[in-house]
Amino acid sequence: MKILGLSAFYHDSAAALLVDGSVVAAAQQERFSRKKHDASFPTEAIRYCLEQGDVTLSDLTAVVFYDKPLLKFDRLMETYAAGVPWGWKQFVTAMPIWLKEKLFLRRTIEKGLETLGDFDPESTPLLFPEHHLSHAASAFFPSPFDEAAVLTVDGVGEWTTASISHAKGKEIRFLRTMKFPHSVGLLYSAFTWFLGFRVNSGEYKLMGLAPYGNINPKRVERFKQQILSSLVTLFDDGSMDLHAPYFRYTSSLEMIHTQRWEELFALSRRMPDDDLLPEHCDLALAIQQVTEESVLRLASTAKELTGSRNLCLAGGVALNCVANAVVQSSGLFENLWIQPASGDAGGALGSALAAHHIYFDQERAAPEGKDAMKGAFLGPQFSEDEVLQMERELGASGHGMEFKALTEETAGRLANGRVVGWFQGKMEWGPRALGNRSILGDPRSGEMQRKLNLKIKYRESFRPFAPSVLAEYSQDYFEGPGVSPYMLLTAPVKKEHRKELPDDYLGRHWKEKLYFERSSVPAVTHIDFSARLQTVHQETNPRYWKLIEAFRKKAGVPMVVNTSFNVRGEPIVCTPKDAFVCFMNTEMDDLVIGNRIYHKEEQDPALKRTLETQYAPD
Repeated sequence: MKILGLSAFYHDSAAALLVDGSVVAAAQQERFSRKKHDASFPTEAIRYCLEQGDVTLSDLTAVVFYDKPLLKFDRLMETYAAGVPWGWKQFVTAMPIWLKEKLFLRRTIEKGLETLGDFDPESTPLLFPEHHLSHAASAFFPSPFDEAAVLTVDGVGEWTTASISHAKGKEIRFLRTMKFPHSVGLLYSAFTWFLGFRVNSGEYKLMGLAPYGNINPKRVERFKQQILSSLVTLFDDGSMDLHAPYFRYTSSLEMIHTQRWEELFALSRRMPDDDLLPEHCDLALAIQQVTEESVLRLASTAKELTGSRNLCLAGGVALNCVANAVVQSSGLFENLWIQPASGDAGGALGSALAAHHIYFDQERAAPEGKDAMKGAFLGPQFSEDEVLQMERELGASGHGMEFKALTEETAGRLANGRVVGWFQGKMEWGPRALGNRSILGDPRSGEMQRKLNLKIKYRESFRPFAPSVLAEYSQDYFEGPGVSPYMLLTAPVKKEHRKELPDDYLGRHWKEKLYFERSSVPAVTHIDFSARLQTVHQETNPRYWKLIEAFRKKAGVPMVVNTSFNVRGEPIVCTPKDAFVCFMNTEMDDLVIGNRIYHKEEQDPALKRTLETQYAPD
């Protein structure tokens, strides 16, 4: 049984292939098109998945799309009707697109598939599970549990914005849903927009900014109470009602009623290039706390309704690793598992899994204590011949080495403060770079965070970086269970590794705080002594594990700084050419692709001009 899952036409288009229930391949379209959050039909991602599985379109048992377009259309029509006459402009703008492209989505998908080969819609069914079923299936079916509570939280699918279900074997039974326009994800996105970041791409910036909001605890509490009294009613079960006068996304092309928000918080909406003020940091912390409280209450309700020891998470809000850590540390559940591609891209995989187990009634293999995601390394990989072809095409100068010698060389360069691009094996599935498409640095360096942000990533200096730590040593440095393979949980740095800070530290401007070393691994220690943790396991990524082990022996620290291999506004690199171009357009010192290493000082300086690229701000 061969099933192709798709997500497309909103943001983060993707494709995933199952063969007899096993995940063979999965990738986002943006990695091939080089267009961040590409929403177009995922032609290249589909082509990759079919090639990886040695499958043709005529071999497919089914093609599955991640939501129900007619049900979404019903929600839009009802919302616009309720908003007349205020929703007229949005109606006029959106309806031609819907009528032309999305209402007739079945034919749009069929046409897209026909460009890739012989596709017969008569013999290959095209299925449309509901959006949150796709999320729930992506969360449970690959998990290591035979039974679990499942919580999905995002902006909106068709009507549903959050769901609680109980899953066992091949079944997922929905118990409770929250409906549009009331949404944890949309509330968080509204603050993302108000604070000057882009909706559907800047929410992680808001999460990273929140810990700086401890300058004025009284102001944070005031903001939080204003949110809970004027913008939203948060109920005991975690659901919420958003107060309509403050929001406009149901009846216009804007997220919020800006004037009312500015009056409520006595704070002007921040523009993207404006300075970040302490008030912005405090407001970011306030909405992060409200979000954490809602997610925690939803998790508590899931526990009450299911009685399960296990919880699975998916949906865009499940990428909020701070909220995930709050749920984990609450003790509500013994075990927690989060889909690494929790956002809409992950719906491609979830829709295929839902079709396999629910529509086609296929039994689920008994979990053996490990998840079925193969470390999330499900994307393209490249041979040495392809790497050498890149060198000839671009004029790159590299050196081939045995892998053991290569790890020693790279670890030594990292220990000397150099920044290394690390490109290995299969590309990661999901938004996190997990050691195959990563930029690496020395976590002991007090300058590394600023260097990576300003000279490599070209992004805001407040953004934190993650530690990739050998799983065997995780609990020596970080509190908590010590298992976070997909970089979806935060953990506090242990007190014995923290450094003493000035008495007036909390009251200082956020930029000043960056200049204080907060721990023995300052480059991965956020302003609140937390770290977005990735544990590296030898069985799922042996080459990355061996590099970090070599660094441990040289530097005495069992971790490296890990950030995604891209610059601001660019998707994570996919091919060796993408990697070399990014390397030449930043101040990275070295690049490793497979068993070959490239040093910046050995490259022709003219290449920087000929390979220059430019991406829109994210």
